[in-house]
Amino acid sequence: MHPINHAATRPDHAAIIDAASGKTVTFGEMDAFANRMARWLRAHRVEHGTRVGLLLENRPLYLQLLWATQRIGAMLVPISTRLTAPEIAYILEDAECALLLTSSKFTEEVKALEQSDIEIVDVDAAAFTDDVASRSPEMVEDPSPGQYMLYSSGTTGRPKGIVPPPPPSDDITAPNALVGLATMGVGMPTDGNMVYLSPAPLYHAAPLGWCSTVHRLGGTVVIMDKFTPEGALAAIEQYRVTDSQWVPTHFVRMLKLPEDERRRYDLSSHRRAIHAAAPCPVPIKAAMIEWWGPIIQEYYAGSEGIGMSLVKSEDWLAKPGTVGRMLYGKAHVCGPDGRELPPCETGLLFFENDKLPTYHKDPGKTAEAMNERGWMTLGDIGHIDEDGFLFLTDRKSHMIICGGVNIYPQEIENLLVAHPDVLDAAVIGAPDPDLGERVVAVIQPVDMEQAGEALEQTLRDYLEPQLSRVKMPRQFDFRPDLPREANGKLYKRELRDEYARKAT
Repeated sequence: MHPINHAATRPDHAAIIDAASGKTVTFGEMDAFANRMARWLRAHRVEHGTRVGLLLENRPLYLQLLWATQRIGAMLVPISTRLTAPEIAYILEDAECALLLTSSKFTEEVKALEQSDIEIVDVDAAAFTDDVASRSPEMVEDPSPGQYMLYSSGTTGRPKGIVPPPPPSDDITAPNALVGLATMGVGMPTDGNMVYLSPAPLYHAAPLGWCSTVHRLGGTVVIMDKFTPEGALAAIEQYRVTDSQWVPTHFVRMLKLPEDERRRYDLSSHRRAIHAAAPCPVPIKAAMIEWWGPIIQEYYAGSEGIGMSLVKSEDWLAKPGTVGRMLYGKAHVCGPDGRELPPCETGLLFFENDKLPTYHKDPGKTAEAMNERGWMTLGDIGHIDEDGFLFLTDRKSHMIICGGVNIYPQEIENLLVAHPDVLDAAVIGAPDPDLGERVVAVIQPVDMEQAGEALEQTLRDYLEPQLSRVKMPRQFDFRPDLPREANGKLYKRELRDEYARKAT
């Protein structure tokens, strides 16, 4: 299963729809462009293994460029659009990219890169589009499967490139592991009638991986240029979306809509809604299942691709908070001494897999993520119950040590975002001369005009019966937004660094 097969049998079927404009790219058009673009890349010395940077906003062209690199063995390096020019330059240099494909939207960032040796190509420039259009739409000679090298989000330090294992076959149409998980695990159809909504940035692992999988299955991808709660619900109704992918932040934003607005949209076409990227608070997910029905499936995985669990609504309702049983890779829970722990004991999660990635130019980080048994960790804390269901507690790097007590902030954050006056929350450890670290809650209120002592007391009263005293935030701060990525990941490092600077 591959887009080139669908281009041959169903060339007029929609491959990509831009949610805002309704602009459609068919499988035939996507395949012809991918071949033309592949020839353009080869003319610019892009060969097997060459790294190609991609800094582009969400638009149909993003996936078209992906499929061009996928047929000449190139290594695409997607770059976050929220990064600054120095951060972009670091990734381009670290990945050893031969060229950067970008757009006029990033003119200011690109100006800072002009002194580098990398070739920078504006995909909106007439010279580029004309050059690509002039090339043959036939399949390139000697095609080979390409890959992409994702960079970690950098929530705890500088991002690191994740070098994937080599592809299992030289056949570009060979199925991959995600296709099997999509069909046999999630239950995505293979008849080409799937319409999949992608509301998140395409430079992230999940949107890019699932969108390409939908194309392999012959389905249609509906792309949102930017998520809004109303826009997402309207897209489901307008395009008769059957499948979708979300993060918990999307759920929170949609649930904060007034009831009459949430009920305004026809969501009857919706069959499967998958979510991941961050732990979902139990009350939030329960409310989503009550609203959308038992169509919600959650998976737990990482960009490293070393393991994946899945849980459907029925099992989650029986075991609230679980992220499911393992579908790919084997999970182990280990204590501080490296010993594997029995069921229901909490420790550091490791994954056993015969295919493990490495961190680009960082053997130290690769070694740090491994244990003596050859298992790899993503840095998450959790436990596995007697039935094999996995539960996550928090990230090891997010742990707060207050007066010698280990505190996992995810528990506190989950409670806070469930409060009707809170839109988002981050709980961090700030330097404290007596306690080592004190618990600080940084709150984004639904209405910033409510921020102040009265709201703080309301939240304290709300938390008090649900938290032990040591976990109660000693400080509440309010701000109009938090440094959260559109994929749901919170940049706590930025907040911790800010409070550390204030302390000094």
